[in-house]
Amino acid sequence: MSSDDNWDVRVARNVTKALRKFPKKDLDAIEAAVVGMRRDPYFGDIQKLGGQNAWRRRTGSYRISYEVHQEVRLVIVFEVRRRTSTTY
Repeated sequence: MSSDDNWDVRVARNVTKALRKFPKKDLDAIEAAVVGMRRDPYFGDIQKLGGQNAWRRRTGSYRISYEVHQEVRLVIVFEVRRRTSTTY
């Protein structure tokens, strides 16, 4: 696989700011999942959300919400939330 096969992954500014407060162990797992999206945003424990291009990826007790724009091979992470009884 060449680097041209990789997807461009962008993390929203509000998500980057919020991630600074996460425990290091959890942050490492989230970062690994986001890096994995560069190869394939449809891999892993994912579920399509209500939006046309919106997906949710489960990573431990966190949920990473993102949009996939296939035509330009772009993934935009717009939310990372800890899964609680009130998350859904």
